Amino acid sequence: MSDTTSQIYFVDTKAKAVFAADGPKPQFLIDTPKFKALVVGLEAGGQIPAHPGEAAMYHFLEGAGLMTVGDESFEIKPGVTVVVPSGVKRGMNAKTRVVFLGSKGEV
Repeated sequence: MSDTTSQIYFVDTKAKAVFAADGPKPQFLIDTPKFKALVVGLEAGGQIPAHPGEAAMYHFLEGAGLMTVGDESFEIKPGVTVVVPSGVKRGMNAKTRVVFLGSKGEV
């Protein structure tokens, strides 16, 4: 596989997730000034505190929990995708081990 292909084609994305007791350790698939794509593992009971940020997309591959966007909470489960507008607070609480893909950047 060429260098370029290894940066755009990922065979087993879930396997790239890193789990740590002290919080999420995002693994970047691409990290540029205008766009980031990453895979994140979150241990059961782990959380990402509510925080504002740029526009972002979260696609859940594994696990269960709750994601808060603004004042609303949504169930996390495999196959769910959440899109958050720029400046809106978002946070997450994992009931089980969670793996998700995230992307963020300019809209």
